[in-house]
Amino acid sequence: MLLSEKLTEDMKQAMKDKDREKLSVIRMVRASLQNEAIKLRVDTLSEEDELTILSRELKQRVDAAKEFEKADRSDLVENLESEINILEAYMPKQLTDEELNTLIDETIEEVNATSKRDFGKLMGVLMPKVKGKADGSKVQKIVQEKLT
Repeated sequence: MLLSEKLTEDMKQAMKDKDREKLSVIRMVRASLQNEAIKLRVDTLSEEDELTILSRELKQRVDAAKEFEKADRSDLVENLESEINILEAYMPKQLTDEELNTLIDETIEEVNATSKRDFGKLMGVLMPKVKGKADGSKVQKIVQEKLT
């Protein structure tokens, strides 16, 4: 089932349950999906595009929550954390550190990366494999450590 279909079903259920917060988050994500489809001039987005948009929405909220924490705005942090939890339910299962390290090692062998000069080539092959399943900054940090 495509993400957009799942969101539509969950939106209907949130309306029935009168869950305003979940409904609001789902509507924001659906709007982002529709805006991206209009921007790309397509009727339906691919699963990869949907995952990219969902990841972007999640990252925006995580970054905003960090900023609000720095500003001691716990009231806003709580709201964002509940939105983050709702969005994470739609994300694919995240890779464990062990799985991520194994995948990185396999990709290093695949592209014959030996030094930091191979970083761009390695990341270009690796990121599509982990898209939505691992945080890009975490992947980047591990790759840099392994190429040193």
